[in-house]
Amino acid sequence: MATTKAAPKAVGPGTIAFGLTALVSLLGFLAILLFVRSNPRSRGDVAATLRIQRNSHPALARSMGWISWFGFRPQSLWLPFTLVVANWFRGPRLGSLFLVIAWASSLLSFFTKLVVKRPRPDDPLIRVADANIRDTSFPSGHTLHYVTFWGFAAYLAATNVRNRTLGRAIAAGITAVIGLIGPSRIYLGHHWLTDVLASYLLGLAYFSGMIAVYRWLRSLLDGEPEPEYYGEPPEQPSILAPLPILGEG
Repeated sequence: MATTKAAPKAVGPGTIAFGLTALVSLLGFLAILLFVRSNPRSRGDVAATLRIQRNSHPALARSMGWISWFGFRPQSLWLPFTLVVANWFRGPRLGSLFLVIAWASSLLSFFTKLVVKRPRPDDPLIRVADANIRDTSFPSGHTLHYVTFWGFAAYLAATNVRNRTLGRAIAAGITAVIGLIGPSRIYLGHHWLTDVLASYLLGLAYFSGMIAVYRWLRSLLDGEPEPEYYGEPPEQPSILAPLPILGEG
């Protein structure tokens, strides 16, 4: 006698959690936005920058520069493009579509800068590293891009790389860079503390919203409840196992 398979839940607890995270993070971003509009140059921002810049060791300065390097053009264009194309051929293709959506978060930064028009750090006590920067300060475009695009790349690595240990290691490395990009932007004198905090919150809202929709769509397309791991791990995991994602840098 044939049995009927129960339909999977379209929305699981993980998706709901990501959705709530997106909402709370968005509210936090809006709170900082209102603060910056009324306090474009706060004492707290100046004090935070001076504190972060106290250590001027050349090795630290080079490290902070390298952390930010990935967010400047042209590498901020060809690195994401390479990853999107590589993931399209290796799969999942839905992941490539969402990588493009994550990449598009830069438009949020662009239009917000046009509205807020916050000046870049210009205090005489603040060291400002040379860079080709022509736009305004709020929010930090680097930070937003790292959280959304590279954050989603880390998610894909953690959930789709066949060797789970390797996938999680890749995700951990990307996450570490995301955590350092905010301090890097302040250390280089390119942004205020509230710029990067706002971008972390806006990026987290955007990222969490994407993950919620992505998990929901994967659940519908696969016809199964939302898994924590989408790949098919090999019987004998190997560090040489093929990866569905290339180009994380």
